[in-house]
Amino acid sequence: MLIVLIIIAVLVLLFIILYFYYNNREIALRKESEAQRGVIESVHDTMWKIIQQKAEVSDKYREAFEKIYPELIGGRYSNDQESMMKWITEDNPDFDTSLYSDLMQSIEVERTHFQNAQQRMLDVLRQRETLIEQMPAKYFISNKQKIEYEVISSTRTKSVQETRIDDDVTVFANKE
Repeated sequence: MLIVLIIIAVLVLLFIILYFYYNNREIALRKESEAQRGVIESVHDTMWKIIQQKAEVSDKYREAFEKIYPELIGGRYSNDQESMMKWITEDNPDFDTSLYSDLMQSIEVERTHFQNAQQRMLDVLRQRETLIEQMPAKYFISNKQKIEYEVISSTRTKSVQETRIDDDVTVFANKE
C-alpha cells in the first residue's frame, strides 16, 4: 500500500512539475512575441527615418550643386574667348555620388534589420505553436489562444501571394 501511495505522489509531483514547466515556457514565448512587436515597430521607424533623412541630405546636396555649378562655370568663362579649351583642360568641380552610395547601402542594411525583426517574430510564433501542439506539452498548457500577427509587407507582395503570379520584373518601370 505504501508503494502505491509513493508512486501516486511521484506521479502527481511529476504532473505538477510538467504543468508549471510547459506553462512557463508558453508564457515566456507569448511575452517574447509581445516584445517583438515593439522591436518591429522600432526597427521600422528607425529604418524610415534613416532612409528619409539620408535621401533629404542627398537631395539638398544635388540642389546646391545644380545651383552653384552653372554660376561657377558661367563666371569663369564669360569674358574669355578661349574658354572651351580652358574648360577641357582644367579641373572642374565633380558631383560627389558617394552620398547616393551611402543612401543605397543604408536602405539595404535597414531593410535587412526590418526583415530580421519580422523573421524573429515568426520564429517565436512557430516555437509557441509547436510547443502547444507537441505531446506531452499540449496536455499541460492552459493558454492555447492563438497570437495574431500579420507580416508587414508591400501591396505588390500581397498581390503576388493572392494571385501566385509574379510577372513584373521591370526594375525601372515608367509609372505615370
